[in-house]
Amino acid sequence: MFAGIDVGTTTTKAVVIDAEKNVLGRFVRRSGGDLAFSAREALREALAQARLGADSIQAIVATGYGRKVVPFARGTRTEISCGGRGCYHYFPEAITVVDVGGQDCKIIRLDAQGRRVGFKMNRKCAAGTGAFLEETAHKLDISLGDLNGLAEAATDAAKIGSYCTVFTATEILDRIRAGERTGDIVRGLFDSIAKRIVEMDTLSGRVIMTGGVVAYNGVVAELLSERIGIQVEVAPHPQEMAAFGAALYAGEALG
Repeated sequence: MFAGIDVGTTTTKAVVIDAEKNVLGRFVRRSGGDLAFSAREALREALAQARLGADSIQAIVATGYGRKVVPFARGTRTEISCGGRGCYHYFPEAITVVDVGGQDCKIIRLDAQGRRVGFKMNRKCAAGTGAFLEETAHKLDISLGDLNGLAEAATDAAKIGSYCTVFTATEILDRIRAGERTGDIVRGLFDSIAKRIVEMDTLSGRVIMTGGVVAYNGVVAELLSERIGIQVEVAPHPQEMAAFGAALYAGEALG
C-alpha cells in the first residue's frame, strides 16, 4: 500500500492506493495553520476509509504548497508533476490538464508518453479560483454547496468584467441592485472563471479538468467547453488528483 498527500494552501488531501494503483481511501480537509497536523489527519482519515493501519503503508510522497512540512513522507514532488502524473494514469495519451484550485489555476500539457511539454499558471491573484468563489458566496449570503445548482437553473449569465476579487465583489453588489437573479450572477461568475482560463493559454486536443472548483461545480467545465468548442472532461476524484499522483510516485519509488 502507498499514500500521497497534497498539502495545499486551502485544503489538504490524502489518497491511499494498493500495488495495482486502485484507490482504497481518500480524504480532504482544511489545511489551517498547522500543515503537519492537517497532513496527519488527512492520512488518518484516508486510512480509516480504506480500513488499513498506518503500518500497512510502505511509502508516502508529499506534494503541494506545504510538501516540505510533512515529516513522515519518504519524498516530495511538485503539485505540477503529481497532477500531471495522476491524470495521465486515467488518460494515457497527449492531454491538457486544467487545474483550478483554492488560490491558483494551472494549465499542464503532457505528450503521449506523459512527459510535461508545457505549463502555465495564473497571476498571483485569487480571481478565478476557489477563494474567489468563497468570497462571492459570502457576499451573496449563500452556501458554497448551492452555487452549482443555482448556475444550472439560471436562464442567463450576468456579465462579470472585473479581474480582481475585490472589484468583482463590488460588481456583484451592482448586479444585485440592478435586480439580476442570483442564479444568473453565479453563472456569470463561473463563466468569468472559464474566460480567465482561456486567456491564460490556447486549449486544444483532449482537455481534462481537475481541482476542488470543478469537483463541486461541474458547470465550470460546461462553460469552458462552450468557450473552446471542445468537450472538456472532468477527471475522476478531481480534487485529490495531485495526491493520487503522489501516491503513484510513492509506489514507483519502490519499483
